Amino acid sequence: MKRIGVMHGMERSFPDALVERINEKKIGGIHAEILKIDKCIQGETSDYHVILDRISQDVPFYRAFLKNAGLTGTAVLNNPFWWSADEKFFNNCLAMRLGIPVPKTCLLPSNEWPTDTREESFRNLGMPLDWQGMFEYTGFPVYMKPHSGGGWKNVYQLDTADGFFQSHQTTGQLVMLLQEEIKFDSYFRVYCIGQNDIRIMEYEPRNPHHLRYVHNKFNADKKLLDTLRDYTFRLNEALGYDFNTVEFAVRDGIPYAIDFCNPAPDAELSSVGQENFDWVIESAAKMCIQRAQSHRENADNLTWGTYMKNATLGMASGQPVPTFKKADAISE
Repeated sequence: MKRIGVMHGMERSFPDALVERINEKKIGGIHAEILKIDKCIQGETSDYHVILDRISQDVPFYRAFLKNAGLTGTAVLNNPFWWSADEKFFNNCLAMRLGIPVPKTCLLPSNEWPTDTREESFRNLGMPLDWQGMFEYTGFPVYMKPHSGGGWKNVYQLDTADGFFQSHQTTGQLVMLLQEEIKFDSYFRVYCIGQNDIRIMEYEPRNPHHLRYVHNKFNADKKLLDTLRDYTFRLNEALGYDFNTVEFAVRDGIPYAIDFCNPAPDAELSSVGQENFDWVIESAAKMCIQRAQSHRENADNLTWGTYMKNATLGMASGQPVPTFKKADAISE
């Protein structure tokens, strides 16, 4: 019996509906359930052939458990090793190499020293920082937000340098991004599941959370929709995510990838609406079943993106191998 486990936290509708949908398909030799852990011993295989992870970003114990599971043959979706290494600033840099437009962005050291550091720990950090140079690069207005993590936590919209300095004082030990604001004409959130299934959803981030998924507001043409699909495929192929969303802000016809580090995106019925919810459940069920059917015993069943695969190929061969295929970026 191939067992599929769903690991989740506070969300309600998605996990149970996914388990129900997988089991009602009655695929021989495949069973889904909400995952349970009663012990974790080093080097021992888990009880699951496939695990869909929706919560380890918030629970370090779960992340360590999933790494052990992946190492011993479980297909963990998403890859816990890559998820641990990924963050938004790297993603932006990679998108640029892939020829995908992104907002102008700077990385900022934390306002407060990290725990167990002191002044001598920052010998390599030029002080004062070139704030004026960064402000000239991004322009105003800007967003300041954490370089890692999800949701809309600790996000600031700022119009002046004075406003920036006041807000930065409140960010503690968070490493932040200073990012150009894209004043968009339209906005889209794009699901990518199994690196094959794409769903483009109109999205209005300025609305209250339960009203953000809108319909027929932006009237996107085929060329724009094709570009959104292409960029979403490229990003997820390079990053190696099995389950992710990409957000695009469209300005003057150019889609800018705003946020594409969402390996546990909101999939609750109350948020996404019935039609989107049904699509996510069906696509996730299909992906989990396929990964269970293709599971190989005593093998690596994780998904690795082309960025990592090409890099390791170059190390193994001793020859430089391009880690990306740069496409022509849309010019303004």
